[in-house]
Amino acid sequence: MALKGVKVVEMMGLAPGPLCGTILADFGATVTVVQKMDPNPFDVMSNGKRMISVNLKSKEGVNVVKDLCSASDVVIDTFRPGVMEKLGLGPELLIKQNPRLIYARLTGYGQNGFYKNKAGHDINYVGMSGVLSLLGRNKQPPNPPLNILSDFAGGGVLCALGIAMALFERTQSGKGQVIDTSMTEGAAYIGKWLFKSRNLPIWGGEPGTNALDGGLACYQTYKTKDNKFMAVGALEPQFYSSFLKGLELSEDDYSQVGNTEQSKQKFQEIFLTKTQDEWCQIFQNLDACVTPVLELDSVDTHKYRASDSSYHRDANNMVVPEPAPRLVRTPGVSTAHKPLPEPGQHTIEILMELGYKKADIEELIKKDHVYAKRKSNL
Repeated sequence: MALKGVKVVEMMGLAPGPLCGTILADFGATVTVVQKMDPNPFDVMSNGKRMISVNLKSKEGVNVVKDLCSASDVVIDTFRPGVMEKLGLGPELLIKQNPRLIYARLTGYGQNGFYKNKAGHDINYVGMSGVLSLLGRNKQPPNPPLNILSDFAGGGVLCALGIAMALFERTQSGKGQVIDTSMTEGAAYIGKWLFKSRNLPIWGGEPGTNALDGGLACYQTYKTKDNKFMAVGALEPQFYSSFLKGLELSEDDYSQVGNTEQSKQKFQEIFLTKTQDEWCQIFQNLDACVTPVLELDSVDTHKYRASDSSYHRDANNMVVPEPAPRLVRTPGVSTAHKPLPEPGQHTIEILMELGYKKADIEELIKKDHVYAKRKSNL
């Protein structure tokens, strides 16, 4: 795989950090998760990674992490600014020990600025990015789009991109560097087109009245007879004509521009007369930009997706997306094919790789500097 041989240390955090580590692991990196002594009950992203449990409140535990970072290519810092420095694991020290180390910091507001030490979640970061202001409708308060924009897109994905770029640059300079990934800045950057397109005619109205945010009847979701939904994106005239053909309506009566509410109401009434599957049949041979809204639990079995191998089922029979993008020569392999590791499962293995002697490992375990799940005695 593309990142085979790259060693990553992931300081366990919430969603964005584990996603970043998972992306790297999906494309071949060896990712070691440094977990605190108390297990994280929300961990669902450590499949295919190695797990070491370390007491970061003890000098000996911190020294284990230092040794691990000295033998690695990347460290992902998921803590608030200054926390790693207080632990003695700041970038200056670790890069001095390992000049090729790429130190990726992943925080809500970045390392500088008014809010850098404030707690927050995706809704706060996307709110501070400017993008959330666009996600309202009918003069109602903006709705956060789950935690996709800041946590995952602006955080985990962009951090992984930064790491990949730093790894490439290192092939030329031989040096590591610090990456500062702010989820707030990341959400804004993901929305760069929105910032640059504000003067285009598709915008200009209140949120919810524009072409791409619900203002057009031909760019909506509609409920079907069986309480499912269809997604309509018939923006171009030729697609809109095909869309009306599927609904058996005349463009003379329902023009694409104007009478939006009348059109919405009519389209709603018609879509409720048939099931989602029936509408799929109707639009199957019409180029109208009309598709079903598929659900997470069945997206892999729908007749339009079952053959494209974009998903697989894990050990718990849950649907998991395969890695994207697809690299034709060196494709990624989803870590979700592997089981979720238990806390401390790889502690002994990792310490032995770092050169620790058996007696030293026993001492670390005995004094609670690390936790190890034992399969047998050393």
